[in-house]
Amino acid sequence: MAKKKQTFEEAIKRLEIIVKDLEDGDLPLEKALGLFSEGIELSKFCQSALEEAEQRIMVLTSGEGGKFSLKDA
Repeated sequence: MAKKKQTFEEAIKRLEIIVKDLEDGDLPLEKALGLFSEGIELSKFCQSALEEAEQRIMVLTSGEGGKFSLKDA
């Protein structure tokens, strides 16, 4: 069965859970390191998604009559 692609919102929610778990400080070292590693990957995914969104917004230009249009990057 194919794994569903993670959304930005799902990644943020998971990252929030990881941060809370790590801040609680009640985890064994190996578990904490695993969560930290997962958090780094989620952070990279979110950063990439935000950069992609920023690029799409930057190509938003004003058209005739003040209407906006989105051009492919």
